Amino acid sequence: MKIAFIGYGKMGKAIEEIALAKGHEIVLRISQNNLNQFTIQNIQQADVCIEFSTPETAFKNITTCLQAGIPVVSGTTAWLDKLKEAESICLQNHTAFLYASNFSIGVNLFFKLNAMLAKLMSTHHEYKVSMEEIHHTQKKDAPSGTAVTLAEGILANQSNKKQWVNEVSSNPEDLIILSKRIDPAPGTHTINYDSDIDSISITHTAHSRKGFASGALMAAEFLVGKQGIYTMKDVLVID
Repeated sequence: MKIAFIGYGKMGKAIEEIALAKGHEIVLRISQNNLNQFTIQNIQQADVCIEFSTPETAFKNITTCLQAGIPVVSGTTAWLDKLKEAESICLQNHTAFLYASNFSIGVNLFFKLNAMLAKLMSTHHEYKVSMEEIHHTQKKDAPSGTAVTLAEGILANQSNKKQWVNEVSSNPEDLIILSKRIDPAPGTHTINYDSDIDSISITHTAHSRKGFASGALMAAEFLVGKQGIYTMKDVLVID
């Protein structure tokens, strides 16, 4: 498999290490230092583009690759107001696109567990749900994309919660997400259900970037040769 990295930071390098060990070829590495090489001709050397850039550049990066007819795996967060537009461009160009807020296999199983627990707790209003996420101080967005996905899983199953907020709130319809930035911290996400009698908590803690990188490469391997819009549920066959 020939891979183009669009965004070549810590995550790109972590994916590259695993990809090379598996015998894949890296044909393009785009960073701020060589944007002049981000051309249709160079992109089309690849079987798949893996995009981990910035919220400000993600949409342009993704759509440029899609318009070149190359499948894209994207893990950049905080640009999702344009997600539907990117998906439309993907379909217009008869290629494939997969976005995930988190590619870790463990986190994607955690997403499912979170939604199941939220549904179980939906009739027990004595439990107040809240969330906490912890990341390293270099993380640019708050709450994390993973936290937003977890919040959406709760909101879809808890009729008494209408929206998530990234601050302390006294509104009972708000799902509170507390964001902490502490070094070193690859990522910890906790969902709490608290009552006067007891508490229930579920937590996922990442120990390194390896889980994210392995999942992103798995998604890229899955996407090659396909057309359409996919998620990690398709890759991992999670109902």
